[in-house]
Amino acid sequence: MREFDVCFYKDKKVFVTGHTGFKGSWLCKILSNLGAKVTGFSLVPPTNPSLYELAEIDKDVYSVIGDIRDYTSLKRAFDEANPEIVFHLAAQPLVRESYKNPVYTYETNVMGTVNILECIRTSGSVKSFLNITTDKVYLNKEWEWGYRENEELDGFDPYSNSKSCSELVTHSYVNSFFSDSNIAISTARAGNVIGGGDFAMDRIIPDCVRAASKNKDIIVRNPYSTRPYQHVLEPLYAYLMIAAKQYEDIQFSGYYNVGPNDVDCFRTGQLVDLFVKYWGNDIKWINKFDGGPHEANFLKLDCSKLKKTFGWSPRWNLERAIEMTVVWSKCWINKEDIRTCMDKQIELFFNQNL
Repeated sequence: MREFDVCFYKDKKVFVTGHTGFKGSWLCKILSNLGAKVTGFSLVPPTNPSLYELAEIDKDVYSVIGDIRDYTSLKRAFDEANPEIVFHLAAQPLVRESYKNPVYTYETNVMGTVNILECIRTSGSVKSFLNITTDKVYLNKEWEWGYRENEELDGFDPYSNSKSCSELVTHSYVNSFFSDSNIAISTARAGNVIGGGDFAMDRIIPDCVRAASKNKDIIVRNPYSTRPYQHVLEPLYAYLMIAAKQYEDIQFSGYYNVGPNDVDCFRTGQLVDLFVKYWGNDIKWINKFDGGPHEANFLKLDCSKLKKTFGWSPRWNLERAIEMTVVWSKCWINKEDIRTCMDKQIELFFNQNL
């Protein structure tokens, strides 16, 4: 099966929550390039600098700045957009931040999901909704094989657990309100993403870029944890594919893992080794395990459902992903044109293996 024709999105009306974030900015750039009519709803960019501002994403979308917890303002923007397709990315996305601000994390990640689903429930325009969650929704038993979509959901920390709750809210709405409707609803559980323009704190690649750009040693707080890393364009392409396929056939609604092949489940220290290789300039990293709050040591996904259902497979391995991240980061450091750099990487990715 051919995965899908990206031309599907031309002239489609699309609503994206969390559009000012890292993944949201890349998603909006792709959708704009494909000719979609995009409305974004989000808080102001969460980092400074931010990809959203550097890439001038507001040129590509109709941007509404608002809080996903505020149903009234969300509903107003939603109804004005009258979307056919909705991607829900708005979230408090960091494990360590969730320990500091658990109430805000739950309010955003759980009630934010309730609010967007309420907008869809009372709308007559939506045909396809995709809730973006995380691989951390699963009850992590630290086993060696990948989690499948039917495994138990019970994230450990407030971030992971709130995303488990977001999944359960979605499941409940499907059962309670959408079981007899023509609205296709899915959730997508993705692993750790890397790529140019991620400036978040407490993420390994942004930490690497910050250190390398200042010619400082890279501090690695947990070099032995194993994660499924993938370039940000990998899950975004999969999200676009799922939303398009279920728009055309509601039978594709469901729950999907989106992750790299097993060979790209790396220890954090190995990931940083690759970064050092592609960055050059004789930078190095040092192990400073800080104890920190609980985080999973081993976690990976079984993505056989996505592969079997759509004929999907990852396009860029981890080494390629690191290389592209370094290329983007040096483009930014050298004050080159960010939009052009993004367009080149999007085109390169979409034409891979075709």
